[in-house]
Amino acid sequence: MTEILPDKSTDDDPILTTRSAARLLGVAVSTAQQWIECGRIASWKTPGGHRRVRLSAVQKLLDSQTPATAPESAARVRSEVMDPEFQCVPDPSYPVPDDESRRLRALAASGLIDSAPERQFDRLTWLATRITQAPMALVSLLTSRRQWFKSRVGLDVAETPREWAFCSHAILNDAPLIVEDAVEDERFRNNPLVTGVPFIRFYAGFPLYDKDERKLGTLCVLDQVPRKLTSEQMDALHELAAIATEEIKRRGLLE
Repeated sequence: MTEILPDKSTDDDPILTTRSAARLLGVAVSTAQQWIECGRIASWKTPGGHRRVRLSAVQKLLDSQTPATAPESAARVRSEVMDPEFQCVPDPSYPVPDDESRRLRALAASGLIDSAPERQFDRLTWLATRITQAPMALVSLLTSRRQWFKSRVGLDVAETPREWAFCSHAILNDAPLIVEDAVEDERFRNNPLVTGVPFIRFYAGFPLYDKDERKLGTLCVLDQVPRKLTSEQMDALHELAAIATEEIKRRGLLE
């Protein structure tokens, strides 16, 4: 097995994480890890020490095991890996960080998008509303097309278009983004989330990171009136965002 990291994925033979390979093979992640480590699936290590495989290597194993169903399975996983939702949009109508392409690939590999609600994250948004007395709190993740909420309190919708996302601005920097009155901020005053339901006036977003320190989204609180946070509330939200980040990083390390 070579330890040289390929330059990039191609449309015909994308790079897969261990978790994606396991999903394609229909086995547990631990089983896929064993097959990779023993050389049954050709792989290499990234500079960070994580195994990666090519779709063609997984396809080869599938062909030897279940030739009748392998083509259908491979097409499904190729579709997931190359989903345009995780590809950079040319000339986007929203701000993007310098590492947007890598950030989107990391988000796709995390498996968080469109996953089921989880108590680990729901507890954090609930606590965020109690700490700040804000009516809305979110764990928001940003694909190239939408802002999807892994957890939400006080908001009926599960997602919005990416160009509406306050969080697109929040992931540009490590410091939290505080908007005390969106109507007075030229970046947001004409935003549909400000001019219409839920009529956001206040926003505070704290970036969430994966194991490679890429910002996948935010923990944020929102209100329908202008306001400020106390230093104690800021500190508490920092801690809640750190807990969410630790959970995301833990899953990446387990993979």
